[in-house]
Amino acid sequence: MMPGDRFVGARFPLGRLVITATAATRLTGDEVADAIVRHARGDWGDLGPADAAENDPALREGLRLLSAYGRGERRFWIITEADRSVTTVLLPDDY
Repeated sequence: MMPGDRFVGARFPLGRLVITATAATRLTGDEVADAIVRHARGDWGDLGPADAAENDPALREGLRLLSAYGRGERRFWIITEADRSVTTVLLPDDY
């Protein structure tokens, strides 16, 4: 069983969950956990319309998935790789 399979309504497996050191110091565990559940369910968060629209075909075609959550200094991204082997929580500056 993959981590994404554990969430009710998960649309894809998350693979191994990782977080960058910067994101781990700036974000709370609760906000990261909530965002991971939203991401796994296909709620792409606060992406612009063009980026959000790219996730639907990416989900069907097995491509990389991106979500964005939070505001200002607490803005962060979640990226699941195309092969669904790893999902990374990171700050935009970490990219």
